[in-house]
Amino acid sequence: MNITIKQETSSDYRAVESLIKSAFENAEYTDHDEHNLVARLRKSDALIPELSLLAIIENDIVGHILFTKITIHNGKEKHLSLALAPVAVLPNYQGKGIGSKLILEGINRAKSLGFGSVIVLGHKDYYPRFGFVPASKYGIMAPFEVPNEAFMALELKSGALHPVTGTVEYAKEFFT
Repeated sequence: MNITIKQETSSDYRAVESLIKSAFENAEYTDHDEHNLVARLRKSDALIPELSLLAIIENDIVGHILFTKITIHNGKEKHLSLALAPVAVLPNYQGKGIGSKLILEGINRAKSLGFGSVIVLGHKDYYPRFGFVPASKYGIMAPFEVPNEAFMALELKSGALHPVTGTVEYAKEFFT
């Protein structure tokens, strides 16, 4: 299976939103609003167009991932980071490594853009394979109640999170 990863463009928006709906249709933990979240984030200051990526197989979009800017603040200081959310793969292509390929490519592109860390709220058995650890290890907390093992952080640069503690502040589009 030949998978190509490319940056999303505005001509892809409709297909991506349909893909996201399909990907989360039968998901266990979802509010079924992920496609609208992506649409809102595309219009926000948090968007990094280079980190909205597509997985393509034979000219068909089969996966999408989005990383957006967030801050981690402790009242005195704010540190820029990224949120990985969401990652979506068409149901017929799930379990074939496409999500992993999107995550790894996104991480590499984020590193090359100079970002130091990524935060994800996700499955405790999935994201550690990419190096994610509980964010609490760094003294980083979610702005809402979540299981400790599901709220994770990844340093893209060694030591990037060692001086950082505080609460993640997501773009307002996550909550509207």
